Amino acid sequence: MRETRQMPIPGGLAGMRVDAGLAKLLGLSRTAAAQLAADGDVSVDGAPVGKSDRLIEDAWLEVLLPDVEPAPMPVAEPVEGMEILYRDEDLIAVHKPVGVAAHPTVGWEGPTVIGGLAAAGFRISTSGPAERQGIVQRLDVGTSGVMVVAASERGYSVLKRAFKNREVSKQYHALVQGHPDPTSGTIDAPIGRHPSAGWKFCVRGDGKRAVTHYETMEAFAPATLVKVRLETGRTHQIRVHFSALHHPCVGDPMYGCDPALASRLKLNRQWLHAVQLGFAHPADGRWMEITCPYPPDLQHALDELRQH
Repeated sequence: MRETRQMPIPGGLAGMRVDAGLAKLLGLSRTAAAQLAADGDVSVDGAPVGKSDRLIEDAWLEVLLPDVEPAPMPVAEPVEGMEILYRDEDLIAVHKPVGVAAHPTVGWEGPTVIGGLAAAGFRISTSGPAERQGIVQRLDVGTSGVMVVAASERGYSVLKRAFKNREVSKQYHALVQGHPDPTSGTIDAPIGRHPSAGWKFCVRGDGKRAVTHYETMEAFAPATLVKVRLETGRTHQIRVHFSALHHPCVGDPMYGCDPALASRLKLNRQWLHAVQLGFAHPADGRWMEITCPYPPDLQHALDELRQH
């Protein structure tokens, strides 16, 4: 049965569009909020409103919330190509292959890091929501690289706090089209959901602050290999930021790559790899840096560029 939420509109949302205000107030995606308005499930002072109508301070808001499908539980299933980079009683660091999710989500039926660890007999922390226990960070399904999972309750609480407080060093390598100018710099541009495609993100003024530092490592005729350090951790941040500069990741059609170059390099996904994580160990605070080598498909693309 669908739940109805009723409340006065807070002053901080006054003047905002209905879809943007609902997304902020209820934690929905903007697309989902807009759909609720389109379905007639949002009213202000008893009258239905559209997604682009404006919210009025202290007016009475009534929303019929969508049904929420429960997240699936992890299934112990071996994950081909997932390697253990480091393990102890507090944490497990893995090389997450492309095509693997961090944990089960609604609509995802593929392999997961949590399922792979369970199949391999690893114990992970029981902290966190049931479907993602032990998860302190995530990588996109289409991104490979180092990912850390908490093995103990101490590991979960300390690492979760460290990621939240931006005390973790996150380094990626990305192969981007063209040659960024300047060759090293900082991209400071807010990121939010794309207005016409809820599954994409874009740079937008009302988005969340996102900061990406980059440095050129190696330049080729059609592309540049860059070292990237994330100050924030927004969804698709590296992909969105470089796309906004007209230098999308090679092999990333969602954000505007050249398909001919991707085909030439035999890439079936974006060239983006989480190379290193640095953090204070949960037990004794010693600084750790865990690195992850390139997988074969990304290495092959680099080799091709270097030979030609």
